[in-house]
Amino acid sequence: MTASDQPHVLIVGGGFGGLNAARKLRNADVDVTLLSRGTSHVFQPLLYQCATGLLSEGSIASPLRHLLRRQKNTHVALGEATAIDAGTRTLTACRPDGSTFDLRYDHLVVATGMQQAYHGHDEYIDWAPGMKTLDDALTIRRKLVTAFEMAESLPTVEERRPWLTFAVAGGGPTGVEIAGQIREVALHALTDEFRSIDPREARVLLLHGGDRVLPSFGKKLSKNAQRTLDTVGVETHLGVHVTEVGPDYVETTTKAEPKTVARYEAHTVVWTCGVEAVPFAKALATELGATQDRSGRIAVEPDLTVPGHPNIWVVGDMMARDNLPGVAEVAMQGGRYAGKLIAAEVGSGGTAVRTPFKYRDLGSAAYVARGHALVQAGPLHLSGRLGWISWGVIHIAFLAGVRNRVGTVLNWMVTLSTNSRRERAVTFGDSRIARNPYFTNARKNAS
Repeated sequence: MTASDQPHVLIVGGGFGGLNAARKLRNADVDVTLLSRGTSHVFQPLLYQCATGLLSEGSIASPLRHLLRRQKNTHVALGEATAIDAGTRTLTACRPDGSTFDLRYDHLVVATGMQQAYHGHDEYIDWAPGMKTLDDALTIRRKLVTAFEMAESLPTVEERRPWLTFAVAGGGPTGVEIAGQIREVALHALTDEFRSIDPREARVLLLHGGDRVLPSFGKKLSKNAQRTLDTVGVETHLGVHVTEVGPDYVETTTKAEPKTVARYEAHTVVWTCGVEAVPFAKALATELGATQDRSGRIAVEPDLTVPGHPNIWVVGDMMARDNLPGVAEVAMQGGRYAGKLIAAEVGSGGTAVRTPFKYRDLGSAAYVARGHALVQAGPLHLSGRLGWISWGVIHIAFLAGVRNRVGTVLNWMVTLSTNSRRERAVTFGDSRIARNPYFTNARKNAS
């Protein structure tokens, strides 16, 4: 059988689900195409450390072509899925230059993940970047570093205050982690580097609609996390929704009556309030007649296929099944399951038994501050220094590539021993903006 005669498996997405599905097809008699919107597999759980100068983007991103270089039956294609025709088994993708191309498939695995949700206020993204992509992380890094530099150059406390106020919307793991890291930067990394300001005076606001931070963890662990946040100086505001964001302020409204509005002057706002499906999810659901939940996730069968389409799998954050959380381990296990099932079906001529997908919950982990992290796995609940060490081991184990694992450990060790953060270079976004005078860029941002 020649390569062109073999079944074609198309995988959409180069995240945890897509990469693990591709790897499970290494020895299968199939041709595999992995279509990805970016060139690298990004380890999203550590994006906040890239945003705060602890890790470089290269430490948490590995080129997909490099990761799959020894898998000779796999081709990597750069493009974004935009449409699908189930009748002809054809998917249309868009290249970075706007041109399109078609990909045929016999088996399709959709693992596109989710994007940051702004709940009907997409204009907030101009002032409050999320925490889902490398672009988000580098934007936050630029805003964070620039804020301290701006404060250093201003003559009065009143002028400096908005630049030294950092607001984080959302008290889940991502929000808690980025809030704690900003305080660590202020308390440790920058203390001896400025002459006019004291970085330790930086104010970090954690704005959360729930009655406790980290609601996905047990109440005791959540309480421990809150105690640590209080200790490092994060100001937590519970029971509030962010109702407005501007270039130099954030506004909150209490959930409880009477509604109370508070306005904080802050030039740096980070948004971590929920996720939603990428645009392709709607195109897929419409074509396949699939059901979507409020966030746009697609309902799947016990074998993770779309109802009525046994050759199309949806795995990872974009699938809706048994209230499974949108975490990396769900995506990895789902991707491996789909890849293994496809390999078995091809090898058996379509007679393989489809046992239902069963998620093995390996627990959750969240970094709070130096020496403090939470790990929750069934009856095992860890916090403090033991949780911190366990958190580190878990994240290193899941990083893609030996080089990234070694480099990350070394970075952590140097940071702990020297209190320095070397990954603080910022860019302007593109060459034209970098060439413009400062006042030109400021005028464009204001308009």
